[in-house]
Amino acid sequence: MADQRLFFALWPKAWVRDELAALAQASAPGEGRRHFPEDLHMTLVFLGHVAASRRQCIEQVADAVRVRPFALTIDHTGFWSGPRIFWAAPGATPEPLKQLVLDLNNGLRGCGFEAEQRLYKPHVTLCRKARHAEPTPLPAGIQWQVRGFVLASSANPGSSTTRYHVLRRWALDDPKNRS
Repeated sequence: MADQRLFFALWPKAWVRDELAALAQASAPGEGRRHFPEDLHMTLVFLGHVAASRRQCIEQVADAVRVRPFALTIDHTGFWSGPRIFWAAPGATPEPLKQLVLDLNNGLRGCGFEAEQRLYKPHVTLCRKARHAEPTPLPAGIQWQVRGFVLASSANPGSSTTRYHVLRRWALDDPKNRS
């Protein structure tokens, strides 16, 4: 197994990805580099370039996560002018999402990773290198039922096909399924 650039993420179902892709097309038509719909995701923890020998520890951390499924409402878009990124995000971060990120970061310390010091800002990057995109509220919002998370890898950013690949999936722990 070769070294890889890894990250944990929420990976939406196809219909949520389709809504996000349509939003990118409508809000920033012809501008920047839109993500392929199959690549749309919400990063939880970015690990960076990781030696293959560390992967088992990373997966054991994810195995230990115990967070219940939750609903996420993507209800606005925004634009970061410095990196020129157009994104969509929830107006409020659900507690289970905060706990999921915290549990992953805390566990990853035992694998030799340093926790991100910046405040976690959940978002889905819709377009990179955008010239401008007007921030917009989404009155109906995009409803996303989060039932799990993934470990993914990123490929060469210059490739013309999907850039991200799901390596493994974990279901969130529904207390109703415990014996």
